[in-house]
Amino acid sequence: MKWEINDGSPIYIQLAETIKLAIVSGEWKSGDKVKSVRDLAIDAEVNPNTMQKALALLEQQGLLITNRTVGREVTADTKLIATTRKNFATTNINGFLGKMEILGYDTNKIRTCLEKNIEEEDTNE
Repeated sequence: MKWEINDGSPIYIQLAETIKLAIVSGEWKSGDKVKSVRDLAIDAEVNPNTMQKALALLEQQGLLITNRTVGREVTADTKLIATTRKNFATTNINGFLGKMEILGYDTNKIRTCLEKNIEEEDTNE
């Protein structure tokens, strides 16, 4: 997993979003065991307390479950993961559309731009 930290929002939120993306994309599968806080903190090059805060946030959202005997694991609730995936996509789409509107693109120009980029991607494959 690639950890990208910037100055845009609190670090623990960014860590939680990165882990959430790993879950909804299937990189971390339902039922997978989660590395220890210390190991994740080392991987992300952050303070373990910051990583703990991110994991606690994901537990509050139901995406991670803590079992005293096993440790943390990704939720088995596939409906929650699917809903989170949809919400994650919607948030990113709305952010993209908002930025495109700031750049002066209307709906038709955005659609044209997307179609052109998709065609270029198909050609490059």
